[in-house]
This record gives sequence, structure tokens and C-alpha cells, in this order.
Amino acid sequence: VKLVESGGGLVQPGGSLRLSCAASGFTFSNYPMSWYRQAPGKERAFIATIGSAGGSTNYADSVKGRFTISRDNAKNTVYLQMSNLKPEDTAVYYCTVHTGLSRSWGQGTQVTVSS
Repeated sequence: VKLVESGGGLVQPGGSLRLSCAASGFTFSNYPMSWYRQAPGKERAFIATIGSAGGSTNYADSVKGRFTISRDNAKNTVYLQMSNLKPEDTAVYYCTVHTGLSRSWGQGTQVTVSS
């Protein structure tokens, strides 16, 4: 299993970013995918999850209404569209999958929200 996140960067408060996670090494369309984040000095925390077919999603309360998770099974990629970003969204963002044998993580992508 390989997960590679991209799309992070520096953005001003109120701005937007779209993160991508390219997956390989497993049958992507068979598994739900999730995003987590880890802020400095804090534990890694759940952000959003999407079902294998993309029809069901769930979000942490802290991002509900601002973030949207989606996936393209033809491209083996999951996305996280982030809008109305706040300084407290600053973190390393990770995509993850549990294939039934183990949970795998990407290397993460840094998102910094600052003026």
C-alpha cells in the first residue's frame, strides 16, 4: 500500500486548498478512505471519511460545512477540498486506509493558515 498526499501549502485565513492523495498497491475502489490531521503538539485527529463508492461521507464537527471529501476511483485518488480555512486548521494532513490487514498512512502534507 502506498499513499502520497499533495496540495498543501501556505494560505491566508478564509482561503481554500484542495489536497489530493494518490493511492496504489491495493484495490482502491473496495475501501473507504479517510483524512486525518496532526497539529503541532497535538495527537492525530480524524477529519473526514468517504465510503468505497463515494456515496457516504462523515466529518469531524470542527470541519463540517467547510471541508468536502471526495474520490475518483478511476484515478485511485481521494481529495479534501478545504474552504474558509482558519489558523487552527494548520496541521500536517494525512490520508489513510484500513485494508482489513492493517492501517496505512501517507507521509502527510503540511497546511499552514496564516496571514
